[in-house]
Amino acid sequence: MIDAIVIIPTFNEIENIEAILKAVFSQEKTFHVLVVDDNSPDLTANKVKELQNIYPGQLFLLERSEKKGLGAAYVAGFKWCLAREYAYIFEMDADFSHNPNDLVRLYQACHNNHADVAIGSRYVTGVNVVNWPMSRILLSFCASKYVRLITRMKIHDTTAGFVCYKRRVLEAINLDRIKFVGYAFQIEMKFKAHLKGFNIVEVPVIFTDRKKGKSKMSGGIISEAILGVISMKVNSFFRKK
Repeated sequence: MIDAIVIIPTFNEIENIEAILKAVFSQEKTFHVLVVDDNSPDLTANKVKELQNIYPGQLFLLERSEKKGLGAAYVAGFKWCLAREYAYIFEMDADFSHNPNDLVRLYQACHNNHADVAIGSRYVTGVNVVNWPMSRILLSFCASKYVRLITRMKIHDTTAGFVCYKRRVLEAINLDRIKFVGYAFQIEMKFKAHLKGFNIVEVPVIFTDRKKGKSKMSGGIISEAILGVISMKVNSFFRKK
């Protein structure tokens, strides 16, 4: 039984999907992959179906009827994986901003070094970001500092989307109560794991901006994160962990 699966959410990733899947499946450790596609107009899902013939029993596809946000896509993916027997469940982008070669390092942090959550961190050893404009680097870096200040989590890259979760972490979090769908989703998941007392570690990685396709970042997503952090912290005072 393969113990690890990588969830890759997609919306119009036809330019990247074949290459990213090939890179994941070429790792020394065997991973399964679940692509969660939000009805991409560029027919990303059709390409994944073609590739399932090349990677039978390794590549899976969860198709959703419309674009409902990153958080909703991951929650659907988490539930799909939890219905199977995977022990380690990963989040990773399709655009090579997350290097597939780092998957094994995140896996080892959880499998060998007793982490419950391993974060591929851009900021734990400085600023390891390539090809981003300075304005976006500052926005992301300051956002993580802001979240760290408000939540008191000892995490440098609180908005990171390259993560390995042990199964028991996702089982302990009520996924039906995940509130945020955009940038704040990543913060919310880490905060809930933090409140549950799980061991969260950061593994330094180099983040490289996408070369193909279009970024999904928007002003609304950023606003959700800024305001959402405060509401999460306030609500934590009134709810049981």
